[in-house]
Amino acid sequence: MTERDITEIDSLLRAVEDHDRRKPLNDHLWLDLRQGGRTGFAGLTARDADSQAPLAYCQVSRGNDSWAIDLVVDPNSRDKILELGQALMTEAIRIIKIEGGGHVHWWVSDPSSNHVTIAKKLGFNTGRTLLQMRVALPLASTVLASTHQVETRPFRVGIDDDAWITVNNRAFSDHPEQGGWTREILRSRQGEKWFDPRGFLLYVLPGTENLAAFCWTKIDRQQDPLVGEIYVIAVDPSHHKKGLGRSLTVAGLNHLARNGATTGMLYVDKDNVAAVGTYKKLGFVTRSEEQAFVADISAQS
Repeated sequence: MTERDITEIDSLLRAVEDHDRRKPLNDHLWLDLRQGGRTGFAGLTARDADSQAPLAYCQVSRGNDSWAIDLVVDPNSRDKILELGQALMTEAIRIIKIEGGGHVHWWVSDPSSNHVTIAKKLGFNTGRTLLQMRVALPLASTVLASTHQVETRPFRVGIDDDAWITVNNRAFSDHPEQGGWTREILRSRQGEKWFDPRGFLLYVLPGTENLAAFCWTKIDRQQDPLVGEIYVIAVDPSHHKKGLGRSLTVAGLNHLARNGATTGMLYVDKDNVAAVGTYKKLGFVTRSEEQAFVADISAQS
């Protein structure tokens, strides 16, 4: 995609965000748009015949042994979503076939009957459901009193990279987006304007340098009031069932509150019953759901 293409798509994405009150692309897909993504990346547009302004955008991004598709339609063109969506998704599938096929996720926030219709016509089935959960900050004193507080330290760029990648990839070994990270992927996040190592909290075992858990937070300074996000949180599998998930969540939320955030937010798989239960006990409630429609696409013969 050219710089002009990216600028035009960026304008569409901002219009959709203003209308829907949510970002239409997650961070992984947004970075792919700007940086080109891995081999197989494609950005597809449907344009107005007269003005050539983009009416809809469909992005194909390659993940770890999988693909992600995202479809964004201008708020003023959603009466044409069946036509626009099916055309763009069909082309996206064609590209994936050419690139060798594989497992595909199409994420949709609060899907409508039109999304379900498109999914069925193209052979997609219902897959994972992702919850966006939120909690008011600062946390209630009763929550803090009932949580084992642990001492964390900020991430040190260039020093903690490899140790963090090891724990992250162990914790997310089966995750299509968060697993299989490399130094290059981590550096791309560190180059973002929102990146602040002071909000990238590490818990190492006392008296050692062994990383046991982490809570990576971010704050979108463009939002008013400020929303702080737990971007990634994980416990090394060898330290599960020790209460570290709750402790690190609270540490991250406390950091966000100290830095002006009045709402804490995170995403979690609906089927991750243990994590959802932990977050509910801390006061989180579900704000919205994102549905994955999935398909296994065969390579073009």
